[in-house]
Amino acid sequence: MLLLLSFTGAVGVGTIYFPQAISPLIAAALHEPPGSAALVVTATQVGYTAGMFLLVPLADRIPYRPLLVTLLVVTGLGLLGAGCAPGLGPLVAASALVGLATVAAQVIGPLAAGMVAADRRGAVTGTLLSGCIGGMLLARTFSGTLGERFGWRAPYLLAAVVVLLLAAVLARVLPVTVPPSRRSYPALLAGSLRLLRTEPDLRRSCLCQAGVFAGFSAVWTCLALLLTGPAYGLGAQAVGTLALVGAVTMFCTPYAGRLVDRRGPDAVGLVCVLGALVSAGVLAFATGGGARGMTALVAGTLLLDVAMQAGMVAHKARVFALRPDALGRLNTAYMTCVYLGGSAGSWAGVRIYGRAGWPGVCVLVAGLALVALVGQLRAAAASGTRRG
Repeated sequence: MLLLLSFTGAVGVGTIYFPQAISPLIAAALHEPPGSAALVVTATQVGYTAGMFLLVPLADRIPYRPLLVTLLVVTGLGLLGAGCAPGLGPLVAASALVGLATVAAQVIGPLAAGMVAADRRGAVTGTLLSGCIGGMLLARTFSGTLGERFGWRAPYLLAAVVVLLLAAVLARVLPVTVPPSRRSYPALLAGSLRLLRTEPDLRRSCLCQAGVFAGFSAVWTCLALLLTGPAYGLGAQAVGTLALVGAVTMFCTPYAGRLVDRRGPDAVGLVCVLGALVSAGVLAFATGGGARGMTALVAGTLLLDVAMQAGMVAHKARVFALRPDALGRLNTAYMTCVYLGGSAGSWAGVRIYGRAGWPGVCVLVAGLALVALVGQLRAAAASGTRRG
């Protein structure tokens, strides 16, 4: 069951990230500026953020099987609509719908966390996240390669088929569950906001991870523009190939989960924020292109990927430990804030790239990492005060 849930998370997350590799192809085919085509990526992330706030709380009210199957069916239909979109406007709208519905990975997290003992949640969260990382990495490679050979519509149409087939499988094999809450939908939405107000550890985790994820989104949204620009002159497939370098994070996140179980989330979270800060300096050397620039891109994106994903494990473990009776609402509050940061980072990254180029994006990543570092130090200080 854990393997199936990990694969479902991989497919769900992959639908968010594969447009990053093909935005230059979309721009060329639809005769749009590259910055305008990047709106497809931003729309998907904004829709995903809205879906986490509006739909993930239903995991506390609706049994998991019908909820997951419905979300996957809507995602598949949205992907079909995107693949058949006649212009940029309908494509952006369909992408927002896909983002809204493809929150299966966030529903799976509370499901798995509620099925295991508290001292195994870090390891299980790490395993699920490694599946999501695999989906993220393979999605970029899949879309870049398929898009260059068959056009930008092909990744959308094939992804739609995969998602709809997965919905049919889950409809048959997911276990029957009893939702932990009978609260109304408005009460569940209000509950997520109430938890943000009453749980300081939740707010700190949101701030730290939103900062790191914003930098991560800025880098990966602008990476296609850098690689296909004059400094490197590569195709969309190069973005997917570079993404494969981050496959090492699939092995790091389970280890990070076990480390969180042993050492606690504060120590792991601090190392991750520092790693994101260092990655900004490494990525700055990628500006000029050439072998030196590609080496910096590989090292910098790998370090940033590991820092972001391991930090996600650490903060999720902290958040899930706060209120075992409200896992869906906690996950909603946390992931909504994180992806708000990601959407803002993607939007800001494209605009900064247009004005200041790749060095401006690196400065943005460093600034966001510093904000996260301040939040992480405050979280560690508060945790030490409570233990004292």
